[in-house]
Amino acid sequence: MRIVDIIEKKKQGKEHTKEEIDFLISSLMDGTAADYQISAWLMAVYFKGMSDDETAYLTDALVRSGEVIDLEQLASSVVDKHSTGGVGDKVTITLIPLLAACGIPVAKLSGRGLGHTGGTIDKLESIPGFNTNMSIPDMIAQVKKIGVAIGAQTQKLTPADGKLYALRDVTATVDSRPLIASSVVSKKIASGADNIILDVKYGSGAFMKTPEDAVKLSEIMVKIGKKLNKNITAVITSMDEPLGRAVGNSLEIIEAIEFLKGNIKEGDIAELTYDFAALALVQMKKSDNIDEARKIINDAIESGRALEKFRELIITQGGDASVLDDYSKFPQVKYIVELKSGESGFVHRIDALKIAYGCKLLGAGREKKTDSIDYGVGVFLNKKSGEYVNKGDVICTIYSNDEDKTNAALEYCKDAFVLSESKYVEYNLIYKIIR
Repeated sequence: MRIVDIIEKKKQGKEHTKEEIDFLISSLMDGTAADYQISAWLMAVYFKGMSDDETAYLTDALVRSGEVIDLEQLASSVVDKHSTGGVGDKVTITLIPLLAACGIPVAKLSGRGLGHTGGTIDKLESIPGFNTNMSIPDMIAQVKKIGVAIGAQTQKLTPADGKLYALRDVTATVDSRPLIASSVVSKKIASGADNIILDVKYGSGAFMKTPEDAVKLSEIMVKIGKKLNKNITAVITSMDEPLGRAVGNSLEIIEAIEFLKGNIKEGDIAELTYDFAALALVQMKKSDNIDEARKIINDAIESGRALEKFRELIITQGGDASVLDDYSKFPQVKYIVELKSGESGFVHRIDALKIAYGCKLLGAGREKKTDSIDYGVGVFLNKKSGEYVNKGDVICTIYSNDEDKTNAALEYCKDAFVLSESKYVEYNLIYKIIR
């Protein structure tokens, strides 16, 4: 078998066998396939696509290229939730301790932020002392002890995917649906969960710009799961504007804490957290239906169990749990600047991408994985879509450590807000659920 023949076959639009995919990935890993050959194959896939079977073969080969976490010793079923990335998306942070408080064990591997999207690990590391660099045995031991652990993704999982992505990034093949699907699902399978909930986002602040594209991607990922005996539910959600009011690492943790305290009962963060948690409880057979599940969830919050589970998580992973009661323990900033509206009207929309760029300018995000993060900076949205604004009202607040960066971020935030004379028409955050 030769790599050049595999390239030629895909160039002609023919379907690969499992053996051919396995050979391709093993050749990538042992170095017998040159980068330019793998790049040629990626471009052929980009234009000719892959069948569902081929995509499942590729996913399986990526999983087997590294370690696979065995979670069967924890419980008969463990759940994992993954988001394709968004702006102000702290749902993982609100959801994970909530699920653990409802009796669902969670071993969560999360990533860092890159580009305009924030990373769960960066947000958690804004808690002083919080350790996300956990070994797999330590994670499993922690889940056995307290029912939950959140750690940074390890390079030992799906290393072939890392090599493929590096080449996709420089060959303009990142946005190939079968390549995206195999990348996402392989990491989730290697993480050990049999029950996976995928939050597939679309809109200005997401990689998928239309709901139709998100549906097509979701359908592929769900089919891969069925072929590889994994229970995958894809929830397609809007990312046309930031989720919640806080965008920035410590600011988002504070908003998540407020939700877990029961102080945020309405709005997009509350809605999505409840929806995802209810789906998980039904999927894991902890509840017979969504309505019953929502009552269980509400009790976990109102009783304080969800907040205490987050406190337990922070303490166990070396963090300073006093931040739950004293937000001044989070990294502080030099400048807090309010942006006031120059006109009156209803907030029609808030461009998520422009808010994200403003935050990245402040230092909340990174361009390269080696860039450092300023945990205290960010943007707080004092007004959200549908709310009325009088001229002179504060529409958002900038948290910054640099005066010049503050001024640049203010311009992005000013452009992000679009006001209208008519009241904003609410839309459904969840576009579609695919099982």
